[in-house]
Amino acid sequence: MIARFELRNFTAFRNLDVDFSPKINVIIGENNTGKTHLLKAAYGIYVVGPLLGNEPDYDTEELETDLTTNFLRLFLPLDGRLGRMHHHGAKDQALLDIEFAQGQKINAEFSRNSKLLKIRWEGSYERGYEGGAVFIPTKEVLSFTKGFISLYEKYGLSFDQTYQDICLRLELPELRSETLHEKAKWAMDEIEKICGGHFIFSGGGKVTFKTKRDEYSANSIAEGFRKVGMLSRLLETGAIQPGVSGPLFWDEPESNLNPKMMKLLVQILLELSRNGQQVILATHDYVLLKWFDLLSDRGKDDHVRFHSLYRDTSTGEIKISSTDDYIEIAPNSIDEAFGYLIDKEIEKDMGNLGK
Repeated sequence: MIARFELRNFTAFRNLDVDFSPKINVIIGENNTGKTHLLKAAYGIYVVGPLLGNEPDYDTEELETDLTTNFLRLFLPLDGRLGRMHHHGAKDQALLDIEFAQGQKINAEFSRNSKLLKIRWEGSYERGYEGGAVFIPTKEVLSFTKGFISLYEKYGLSFDQTYQDICLRLELPELRSETLHEKAKWAMDEIEKICGGHFIFSGGGKVTFKTKRDEYSANSIAEGFRKVGMLSRLLETGAIQPGVSGPLFWDEPESNLNPKMMKLLVQILLELSRNGQQVILATHDYVLLKWFDLLSDRGKDDHVRFHSLYRDTSTGEIKISSTDDYIEIAPNSIDEAFGYLIDKEIEKDMGNLGK
């Protein structure tokens, strides 16, 4: 799990320090405040921990080369240059500093002219100390998984690395039923009920959707179903395994999702977090945000931390405000926009009354 993440002079961030909840983290903010960049940066640097645990003799230069390549594929900077991810106008080194829940630390630095991320780490990383992280991007991938992996590797398609990564995880073999976490089974059953069937992965990227009566191409199924179908498959393969896997990063889970499905999605994420799964997501949606507030149960030891990214009006720098209380989220651009809409609706219904 990630306990703390610090960014200095990286992309849009001049100076950002985030304390993450070990359970649920919800990141909000207006467009261009760096929500996706924050998710990708944490996801990208997190991978070093499991690598050190599983490959203790990993050559440092090789690790730095692989991590640099990974960041370039995650962010796709102009000209494919690492220096393009250095904060514009900053003179000091760019820094990414991650601290794990067990105290281990990983530090990565680079300058505008660097060709490699320079890595340092503290603490011990035992084999299998923590599983890999999962990043679910904004777009669903079930409709184009077939052939995507080979095409991405051969031609470098204009998708960032998160799409390649999620396709690879979806292609993992499913776990035996008896080894699945009970909450994973529950979540998969609930998703199947609401979708009216389940997705079948036949290898080579072929995905179909099977109901009690028939079988269909994944492309003919509603995008919202394909979105939650990805979550179900990741649980089925153990890519997401509460208490074992690393953080689940999810960028705009509400994308293409009917608001009626958001309650179930939040219920699933809360149940997973109660069993040891860290969740870090970014959203623009009021319904999703509010369901976390309404369904969170302190009696079940739930912990939802809300992080609001915003631009400082005097400096233009991106800042962050974090709170464990929904009422205390400030600024809350989602709530403000929703409140403004309600006010306008009331004003329209009342007409000239009171004028």
